[in-house]
Amino acid sequence: MEEGCSCIYSRMASRFSIGLLMILAIVLLMVRVLYVIYRCGKPLPKGVSQSFTTLIVLGSGGHTAEMLSLLSVLRKDRFTPRFYIAAATDNMSLQKARSFEDSVAEKPAVKEASSQFMQIYRSREVGQSYVTSVWTTIVAIVHALWLMIRIRPQVILCNGPGTCIPLCVIAFVFKVLGIRWSSIFYVESVARVKKLSLSGVLLYKLRIADQFFVQWPQLQNKYPRAHYVGCLM
Repeated sequence: MEEGCSCIYSRMASRFSIGLLMILAIVLLMVRVLYVIYRCGKPLPKGVSQSFTTLIVLGSGGHTAEMLSLLSVLRKDRFTPRFYIAAATDNMSLQKARSFEDSVAEKPAVKEASSQFMQIYRSREVGQSYVTSVWTTIVAIVHALWLMIRIRPQVILCNGPGTCIPLCVIAFVFKVLGIRWSSIFYVESVARVKKLSLSGVLLYKLRIADQFFVQWPQLQNKYPRAHYVGCLM
């Protein structure tokens, strides 16, 4: 009888300990998430490197043109090496990025060392069924994780394409886990006058972006944490 009672008490104590450890882990995780959100957007500490490994997310349509216009005014020596990423079906954006790098590179060897061009799988193509998109989404997430581990960017620049979402989410998770701190700068497309894109809404509402920029004053009125910078094109 005593042995049975002691066995029951032992199981209860074991379950209580496991439950307590799980609660503690959840609390610590939440504290870390809140700390990361607090730190997002804060100035980098003194003594950081003079150049930053930069991930640049390109998109079809006008996204790439806007991004290259933004890059044209940045100090190339501070944001290097540069890794350009576009969707696997978007070859035109990478061609434009290569042309841009050719135009700003002083020497071919310098361009080769300072810029690389990559493609990422889409979670879902236009017209693709939702059933098959489950598998392609898993593949896209795994591919995005592999790219982030390989590049380990210090700065991420994006302006709306959906391909930036898995990359930015993984970057945020890396911050929480203490793997890598990537500063995410999101510039909403100039085409967005009255409301944000879906990518913009997600990065703004979830507080994933360190700095969030809009190009129309009415958007800043609607989203007060955004910074109004005027039209960049």
